[in-house]
Amino acid sequence: MLDQNPRKVTRVTCIGAGPIGGGWTAYFLARGYRVTTYLHDRSEHAALGRLLDTAWESLTRIGLEPSASLENLRWTTSLEDAVESAEFIQENAPESLDTKQALYATLGEIVDPRVVISSSTSGLSMTDIQARCATPERTVVGHPFNPPYLLPLVEMVGGRRTHPDTVRWAEAFYRHIGKSPLVMKREIPGFIATRLQEAIWREALHMIASGEATVEQIDQAVVNGPGPRWALMGPCEIFHVGGGEGGMAYCLKQFGPALELPWTRLEAPELTDSLRDTLIEGCRDMCQGADFPTLSQKMNEGLVKIARIRNSDAD
Repeated sequence: MLDQNPRKVTRVTCIGAGPIGGGWTAYFLARGYRVTTYLHDRSEHAALGRLLDTAWESLTRIGLEPSASLENLRWTTSLEDAVESAEFIQENAPESLDTKQALYATLGEIVDPRVVISSSTSGLSMTDIQARCATPERTVVGHPFNPPYLLPLVEMVGGRRTHPDTVRWAEAFYRHIGKSPLVMKREIPGFIATRLQEAIWREALHMIASGEATVEQIDQAVVNGPGPRWALMGPCEIFHVGGGEGGMAYCLKQFGPALELPWTRLEAPELTDSLRDTLIEGCRDMCQGADFPTLSQKMNEGLVKIARIRNSDAD
């Protein structure tokens, strides 16, 4: 079905140019690919340019492929033109099932059936997305974390009609371009990383809503506590190390009973107007009026440092 070697791909198409689509565009360009990006409207071009400028600064510091160049980008408002010579497609359309189903119905007719189409969806299932596609066997989820040009994770899973070879091919492609593909056993709501992230967010909302913590205290606790460890190890390995010589077995014996304590409230709190206002005002106060470019630069600089440390360890 897929006769293209994932290591031989040279032309990539990104459908959509928002924060995710534009981020993917930047990453593919940094890896030396010729990229065609589809814009729903030509007015989106200016925002894409600003995103690429920001991303390129960080990507340059991490290290570009010798063939990397912003000159390798071509954009178009014609979907047919965008996919005509694509050897891989990263889809980043809005998170609307109707929109994605209509898009995949079209892509199934106009894209070479040997070309893999990967969706950046953060919550929809590929089984639902591919329902109206004439060639569902080559469609797969490739969900990145934002910004996709700096964070390596790509959560992958096929739909009910996805061919297993498609998942294997896409995994090999993502790994070849420097990503860290996580192939899931089956489709689950919210994938893996997003659900873990949402668990923390849910508890944060509860503590803020009940007056147990402020917005700034929530972020202070994460940044100065578990956050730095999470850049190096996941929660399971951290618990294993935390158990000393006894490892995870010691941790479960020592702290297992605490899991039954009513620390967590489990269900999401009601997002009342008061809670919304508290969150918005708390973030405004915490960030001291800093605008989006300033905050984005702050995050990117930190991620670049982490990436360079991890890359040096890998060497």
